[in-house]
Amino acid sequence: MTTEQNRYSRPISPETSVARVIPKTEHKKLKSRHITMITLGGIIGASLFVGSGNVIRSVGPAAVLSYLIGGLLVFLAMRMLGEMASARPAVGSFMEYAREGLGNWAGYFVGWLYWYFWVGVIAFEAVISGSILHGWFPAFPDWGFSIVMLLLFTITNLISLRSFGEVEFWLASIKVVAIIIFLGVGTLFVLGLWPNAEFSVQNLWEHGGFAPNGAWAVISGVAIVIFSYFGTEIAVMAASESENPVKGVRQATNTVIWRILLFFVGSVLLIVMIVPWNQLPDPQDKAPFAFIFSLFGLPGADLFMSMVILTAVCSVLNSGLYSAARMFAALAGKGFAPKFIAKQSKNGVPVVAVLASTLGGYAAVIVNFVAPESGIFDFIMNSAGLVALFVYAFIALTQIRFRQKLTAEEQANLKLRMWWHPWLAILLIAAVLGIVVVMIVSGEGTRTQVWTSLVSVAVLAVFWPLVNRNLKRQAAARATEPDAPSLSPAEPPAPEPHAEH
Repeated sequence: MTTEQNRYSRPISPETSVARVIPKTEHKKLKSRHITMITLGGIIGASLFVGSGNVIRSVGPAAVLSYLIGGLLVFLAMRMLGEMASARPAVGSFMEYAREGLGNWAGYFVGWLYWYFWVGVIAFEAVISGSILHGWFPAFPDWGFSIVMLLLFTITNLISLRSFGEVEFWLASIKVVAIIIFLGVGTLFVLGLWPNAEFSVQNLWEHGGFAPNGAWAVISGVAIVIFSYFGTEIAVMAASESENPVKGVRQATNTVIWRILLFFVGSVLLIVMIVPWNQLPDPQDKAPFAFIFSLFGLPGADLFMSMVILTAVCSVLNSGLYSAARMFAALAGKGFAPKFIAKQSKNGVPVVAVLASTLGGYAAVIVNFVAPESGIFDFIMNSAGLVALFVYAFIALTQIRFRQKLTAEEQANLKLRMWWHPWLAILLIAAVLGIVVVMIVSGEGTRTQVWTSLVSVAVLAVFWPLVNRNLKRQAAARATEPDAPSLSPAEPPAPEPHAEH
């Protein structure tokens, strides 16, 4: 077996795996129940509770197809990631696999773009949470609430990995319970089995047809809804820090399809059957879930949904900070960021990475409230718009390369296997390119996301020669001291001795 193949045959990455980055003796791992709930509720956020209204109003009942197609693409990406992660659970996951499969440049770009995306999300969710709380307590400024929420979840992530998992467990539980109530009562309502309700399945086709705005609107909808699913990979990253990484990765990967079908496709299907699509209020005036709950006649429905949406926002803020910090630490461990970023507390928390990731959030929040007309906050949000698509494309490319580097025996022993290799990976890459084209031609809003995202890529490209030069300098220094022990996670492992299998 060649050295190149050896890198992929190891069950756990020696550099960014749990075994190296988060030693077992230093902190408690996430339990199975944490991974279960993060897996179930991790991707349920305001994009579903609020954003689904915009998709339905622009696509019609056929928005169900937009969510279904987008969900299937994400499922393929998750299955590919699961194949690699079950063989080598690693913090930083797809960044680590991209680096080894495609080269340092791939790890550098995908890792930094992913971190940048979550810093923007942290800021956005902080702004939204501040706005919600200000609506309840108008005497306190919304920017003040945003700062408080950032501080709260910074502390939560700094205490320990287990504190993050525990908070996320309860936040995700609330979201899951809310969705289950919605699905149960909504089904009874659609069938006319709920008080003051009538059979209303016909709303799927009676108001201009199933696809009143045509097939193109369905395709354009896919370009919007696919971002609602981004964050699914958090479950795989968290599973790598669990008590049983391989089991956690398999669980997160195998259950993603029914989570998508039940929580997203199922919820949207009920909405378009309960109320005619063209009678759904503007989400800025009333979120679709809040509107539907008010039709159920349940007491305190508006307050209940406001609390659920705040919970969803807090959950994304919490998990987003976790993801950003872990990726930042992994970048530092590979030499793509300053080494001190990877510094950990005795509980195994990358303290500097957590604090550095929140600084971007604080800056964006302050800019949004001090100079809302400057456009800086909007640029930050738009310039991260294509990150989800970049990540999915890199996962597909890396999985193809991953398989190529395995022997026939290693391929046969894979614990989780991607079907129809490499054709589904090629299909996913083609779909990503197609979505980018759709975004360019669909309208000014999505077109702006494309161009500003390319600006962020260009900025990273400017700094890559400097980073690459530093990596080569480090490699040259190590080459002169072949017997020196590795003292830094940024240093790659020494080649393994040849062994007969």
